[in-house]
Amino acid sequence: AKICVDIFKPGDRVAISGFTKGRGFAGAVKRHGFHGGPKTHGQKHSLRRVGSIGASYPQRVLKNTRMAGHMGNERVTIRNLIVAQVNPETNILAVYGATPGYNGAWLEIKNTNV
Repeated sequence: AKICVDIFKPGDRVAISGFTKGRGFAGAVKRHGFHGGPKTHGQKHSLRRVGSIGASYPQRVLKNTRMAGHMGNERVTIRNLIVAQVNPETNILAVYGATPGYNGAWLEIKNTNV
């Protein structure tokens, strides 16, 4: 079956799903927006470190503790994007706002006007 953009019209609201850009192994500052440690007051090597990751009790690291690790390359859905233009001749759909992934990435577009 041929996939066409003529099912959409300007002003429609759509939900667009895709995979975000992969960032590789990212630190806590980039991945979670941590502020890091101070530059002065006796600190040497703790500018972009996490800091404490738990209390002395329960004597373990809890699940879902935010730390450094793999960032990006995950499926996300951007909802309520508005269709700006539809060109059936070139089969191009333009929307207001950002879409996940790099240029030329595959996207899943759902019409949410129904």
